[in-house]
Amino acid sequence: MIYTITLNPAIDQLLFVKEDVQKRKTNRIVKTSWDCGGKGLHVSGVLSKFGVPNEALGFIGSQNKEQLYRILAEKRISHDFLMEDGVATRTSFVIISETSSGSIMMPEAGFQVSMANKQAMLAQIREKVTPNDMVVIAGSPPPGFTLADFEVLLKTLQDTGCFVGCDVSGDFLQLAAKRGVDFIKPNEDEIKALLADETADLEVAIRQLAKQIRYLVVSLGKDGSYCAHNGKLYRVTAPQVAEKSDTGAGDCFVGAFIAGLAKQLPLSEVLKRATGCSASKVMHADSSTFSLVEAEILQEQVEIKEMSADVI
Repeated sequence: MIYTITLNPAIDQLLFVKEDVQKRKTNRIVKTSWDCGGKGLHVSGVLSKFGVPNEALGFIGSQNKEQLYRILAEKRISHDFLMEDGVATRTSFVIISETSSGSIMMPEAGFQVSMANKQAMLAQIREKVTPNDMVVIAGSPPPGFTLADFEVLLKTLQDTGCFVGCDVSGDFLQLAAKRGVDFIKPNEDEIKALLADETADLEVAIRQLAKQIRYLVVSLGKDGSYCAHNGKLYRVTAPQVAEKSDTGAGDCFVGAFIAGLAKQLPLSEVLKRATGCSASKVMHADSSTFSLVEAEILQEQVEIKEMSADVI
């Protein structure tokens, strides 16, 4: 089983406008829709689209649980959330222009998780997760969820012997790398910060960090990525597509990457699928839509090159 953990889920309210939002002007909304938010839920959505069994874990509020459940049912996302009474799962407002690329995201902070629910998550992990499972923690933490809380969570997961992937940032990314989780996906700036050397050559930095991470993917945005695994480094070049919104493209990559590993595909195939799915997502205006048909076509345009080990 694959479990995703979204510590701070959201309900995305998508607000579509004709043109870019401008100050001192009435920016009329032409249509609205709803989506689940939070990186872990997006990863679950991708896994479900690939037909890979998974379950979403995390903390939600009781006040708007039915609305979130309806969205998740539409996306065929199974879940076993821990509920915080008397609060609402946060809303993330996403403004999307119909005539230009990109979007504006305005997320609420979310609620503070009780100590009882933090402990309940640890118990849930000990009960559910086995050494044969994969767990992906993705997204930002809620208010009051400390680095110490995150370390206990990572230790609890690693004690089960399962595969642990983390798509997080800042100090949480630093801790995940320090603990040697199985998968991380930093960007170019983050990889150098992880080694505390902003001047380091990128390939040197990746090879150095990859000594303690089984699958290290470094995102280069529209230019693709690097991937280091088993002592080898690969440069992945993404297909060029017409961008509508890159929001959620990284989540799409992670979901497809984990799905490929779960199906025990060759790494080259995993990278092509993940990159193709991410490119398809960029072509859609909302934060989670991608097409398996588009992705299959786009993955044929992905180029993968093994980099020389001369630079160490």
